[in-house]
Amino acid sequence: MRHLSRYAATAAGLTRVLDRRIARWAAAEDADRADAEAAAAEARRIARLVVSRLVAAGAVDDAGFAAVRAQRLARSGRSRRAVSAHLAARGVDAQTAQAVLTESPADELASALVHARRRRIGPFRAAGDIDADGQRRELAMMARAGFPRDVAERALRMAADEAAGIVADAMR
Repeated sequence: MRHLSRYAATAAGLTRVLDRRIARWAAAEDADRADAEAAAAEARRIARLVVSRLVAAGAVDDAGFAAVRAQRLARSGRSRRAVSAHLAARGVDAQTAQAVLTESPADELASALVHARRRRIGPFRAAGDIDADGQRRELAMMARAGFPRDVAERALRMAADEAAGIVADAMR
């Protein structure tokens, strides 16, 4: 419960935290190795039971975690693909992640512009004109961040004042 009061967690994430804690306890135990392993196995079984009860009680909510985390990551300039990968790494199943990631193309564009502002590329670059190699490098940055080509090209070619307005709206 102390972990849940400090950190947002998924059921899989909480299970990993409890497993690591049990493993540290078993490694530090001075008793017979076989006894420690048997006790650790029983502790893992009980930990899974506790996690399932916390899920049933609503203390651990994967869908709520995914919704809040996806919104925060999108506002910080992460692509839909990057958000999906982050949620998968945190133990959110694909169906729950897909339900959360039903954002419009305008939302993806806003995330791309936030990313461009952070990287100081596209409409947010200091220099006015850029050569073909510079355009390819900027497009590559957006691709590595997971943005689709059409969204990345649109974001990079947008006028600075229009891009700033979309970013300001996205931050609200």
